[in-house]
Amino acid sequence: MSVTAFEVPPKPATATSDVAQTSQTSAQAEPHVDEARLHALVQADAQVGIQNYGRLAVGFKRGRGARLWDHAGKEYLDFLGGIAVVTVGHCHPAVTEAITRQAETLVHTSNIFYIEAQVELAQKLHQLSGGMRAFFCNSGAEANEAALKIARKYFHGRNMRGDAQRADIITASDSFHGRTYAALAATGQPKYHEGFAPMPQGFKYVPLNDIEALRGAIDENTAAILLEPIQGESGVKPADDKYLQDVRALCDKYGLLLIFDEVQCGVGRTGKFFGWEHSGVRPDILTLAKGLGNGVPIGAMLASEEVAKNFVPGTHGSTFGGNFLSCAAALATLQVLEDEDLMARAERVGAYFKAKLEAWGRETGLIDHVRGRGLMIGAVLTRPIARELMKASLERGLIFNAVGTDVLRFLPPYCISEADVDEAMQKLEAARQSLEDAPSE
Repeated sequence: MSVTAFEVPPKPATATSDVAQTSQTSAQAEPHVDEARLHALVQADAQVGIQNYGRLAVGFKRGRGARLWDHAGKEYLDFLGGIAVVTVGHCHPAVTEAITRQAETLVHTSNIFYIEAQVELAQKLHQLSGGMRAFFCNSGAEANEAALKIARKYFHGRNMRGDAQRADIITASDSFHGRTYAALAATGQPKYHEGFAPMPQGFKYVPLNDIEALRGAIDENTAAILLEPIQGESGVKPADDKYLQDVRALCDKYGLLLIFDEVQCGVGRTGKFFGWEHSGVRPDILTLAKGLGNGVPIGAMLASEEVAKNFVPGTHGSTFGGNFLSCAAALATLQVLEDEDLMARAERVGAYFKAKLEAWGRETGLIDHVRGRGLMIGAVLTRPIARELMKASLERGLIFNAVGTDVLRFLPPYCISEADVDEAMQKLEAARQSLEDAPSE
C-alpha cells in the first residue's frame, strides 16, 4: 500500500507559475495552507519519529545561497548554515551539478574497490594539510572515533615509563566531539553522559586555556591530547594561540599525539582552511566533517605519515565512507571555495559582522562580548534571553541558534555579504524590540 507521510489541503488553482509561487513573500502566500501542512507534518512526526529533537515549528521547501523559503514562501536569512554545514551556500550550481552528474553515473561500490573521486579528495587534503593522509567516513563523530582509535593503536605495545599502556586521552571541559560512545566519552560535558553509563574509560578533562592544569593531567598512561581550536557547541570559545603552542610543546616533550577536532571550525570557516593555521600549531591527527560536503554527509580523519601507518587492513573501515557521491560533493565544494575566494570573504565579512554585533551591544547593553573567528561567531549576552531572542528573530526571518541561555551562535554560509549582515542586524534589533515591548507576565 502506498501512502504519503502526511496529508495537506490542496492549493487553489491559480495562473501563477510554480516558480513564482515558491518565490512569494509571506504576505502573498496562503498561510492557512502552510499552517495545515506544518500541523500535519508535526502530527505525523509525533506518531512515527523518535522525539529526540527539540524542533522549531518551521519547515523549509527550498534554498539558494544564504536564503531559505518555507512552504508558504516566507523568506529567511540563514545565519546558521545547517549548523556550520552549508559552506558555499544552499544549492550552489557547481555543487548541485557535481552531485547530479555523479548520481547519474555511480553512487556506491564500497571500499573494497578503488574510488577515483576519493583518491582525488585525499590528494587535495594531503596538499592542503602539508602531507597528512586521509580516511573518510560519514560524520564528525565517526571522524573523531577514528582519531581516538588510531591514537591508541599508535601506542599499542609502547610505554612511556615502566609497563603502563599509554591509552588515556586528555580533552577540554565544555568540549563536544560527537554522540557515539567514544566521542561522547571524550566530550567534556557531563550532561551529555547522563543516562549512558558505563562510559568508555580512559578520558580526562581539563579547563581550556589552562596549560598548568593540562601539564598536571599528563602521566605515564597519557597517549594524546584532543582539542577543538574553537569550541563550537559550548558557545564558540577559542583556544588561545599561545595555549595551543604550549600544548604542542608538551606533546613533543612527552611524546604524545596532538589531535585537533576541526569538525566545526575547519574547511575555511575561520578564514583559513584549517583552524590551526591561525596559531601555526600543526596537529598529528585532525578531524573534519560538517562543511566538507556542503550538506552531503562526509567526514575525514587526517593523520601524519607516522601515525597513519598504524591503520592497516582490518583495523578500521566504513561502508559508506568516501563513496562516489560524497567525494564528488566535497571536491566541488573545495573548488568553489577556491574559485570564489570564499575563505577571504569569510574572514572579511566575519570581521564586519563581529564589529556590528559589538556596536549593537554597546547601544543596547545586551552583549557582554563577541568571540570567534571568521564566520564562526558567538555573542555572549548580558541577560539570559538567548532562546527568546532566537525565536523572535526566526519569526522575522533570521535563523541562528542559542547556546544555553546567554549565547547567540552564528555560522552562516561564506557567501553572505556585508548587506546581508546589515539585514540580519535589522532583524535582530526588531526581535529585541519585540521582547522589550512584550507585556511582562
